[in-house]
Amino acid sequence: MKFFRLTLRCDRYGFQWRIGGVALVMILFGQLALAREPCRIRVIDSENQWPVPLVELRTTHGIRFVSDNAGVIAFDLPELMDEPVWFHIEGHGYNVPKDAFGYRGVRLTPTPGGELTVEVKRELPAKRLGRITGGGLFAESQSFGEHTEWREQSILGCDSVQNVVHRGRIHWAWGDTTLARYPLGLFQSIGATTPIWNRTDWKPPIKLRYEYITDQNGRPRNIAEMPGDGPTWLMGYASLRANDGSDRLVATYSKIKPPLTESEVGLCVWDESQKRFAATKSIWRLDSGKPKPDALPQGHSVLWEDADGIRWILFGDPLPSLRCRATFEAWCDPSSWEPLLPQTTIPSADNRQRIRPHRGSIAWNGYRKKWVTVFTQLGGETSHLGEIWYAESDSPLGPWANAIHVVTHHRYTFYNPQLHPEFVAEDSPELLFEATYTHTFSKTAEPTPRHDYNQVLYRLDLNELH
Repeated sequence: MKFFRLTLRCDRYGFQWRIGGVALVMILFGQLALAREPCRIRVIDSENQWPVPLVELRTTHGIRFVSDNAGVIAFDLPELMDEPVWFHIEGHGYNVPKDAFGYRGVRLTPTPGGELTVEVKRELPAKRLGRITGGGLFAESQSFGEHTEWREQSILGCDSVQNVVHRGRIHWAWGDTTLARYPLGLFQSIGATTPIWNRTDWKPPIKLRYEYITDQNGRPRNIAEMPGDGPTWLMGYASLRANDGSDRLVATYSKIKPPLTESEVGLCVWDESQKRFAATKSIWRLDSGKPKPDALPQGHSVLWEDADGIRWILFGDPLPSLRCRATFEAWCDPSSWEPLLPQTTIPSADNRQRIRPHRGSIAWNGYRKKWVTVFTQLGGETSHLGEIWYAESDSPLGPWANAIHVVTHHRYTFYNPQLHPEFVAEDSPELLFEATYTHTFSKTAEPTPRHDYNQVLYRLDLNELH
């Protein structure tokens, strides 16, 4: 008989079992005969019965399970099958009541091939739709033969999105990117394009597929390799009309020296033929003698026409801090840039707090007939950079008011939120936004498996706020 070697791997426990040789065939098959099917645990919103992604169930001996984009967990612990099991629950805004001892959780009895349901209650207005980057979006469900059409795209994590509609498609960029093949991934920004995802059925399970800019092997590659050491981050994505009638995709680049020191800032323009950004102008360098650069076209951009009919492009993070005429030539000319002074705090709707924005974006909302923003709170109550607020204004220049707490992440970071008005009709009451879910800058030392350092999408129904 032919000699063979078979490797069995279990990522829940982190070990491998290698078997070689004909003499072990019967032992192997005997063990496989004892294998039992996992138990399906469905996590759903008690209000609307939607699947709830990113809910963690933890056993009393520390094994963690996290629901995938379909709200599914494949429970596969042989030592706890057919036994009553207590699961601690961490839902980041979705929860169950405390018991008499103050524990939040549920007691379930998993059975091989069985199905159990956990209902959680949403605590804040925004609904979590699911993860839209990274690997294993449907890994738990695929254990049961579901969502098998979903294919991985060689990305395990990525940081801080930029996007803009350019020449009829959405152009995307992310910062540092985690890959499977080595702890150090891609650090010169990766990119993708997609159709304009304008939908009326924004509810889980979410399946958004990107057309990444790839190398000769079909794997995502860097798109912003600027000279100098350290990562290159992109900000201020915009699509601007040039005098020759062409639309140009532009961005501001930032070179980062370890650990987080900005060493250079400049302007770059998308090369349509090479599918990468090319530096066109250095604006500031750390060795220039100036401690910080002047106001820059950074953060997120939005177009605005003022009362005099002048079209501007506004840049801010979240509130506008710079404007220039909405042309490619004006963007290229720093002397035409006009710094703005955004307010430093936004009063809450009940006037009991003044919220300090960290990062975020703004957009015109046709349903509310107002400018709206979502932003991360600096120094939130349950997480330093994990609380998301919504606010409104009659003008993109402010004043901004009536801030409402819409998303929470317990002891976790959710930074750099980006609004997506292009995902829905202009008069839709639904507001879509994403941000980076990461343990960085938080008080937790245990990253959430698969989900950490990825983009998570939320839906806010504006007619439920007032």
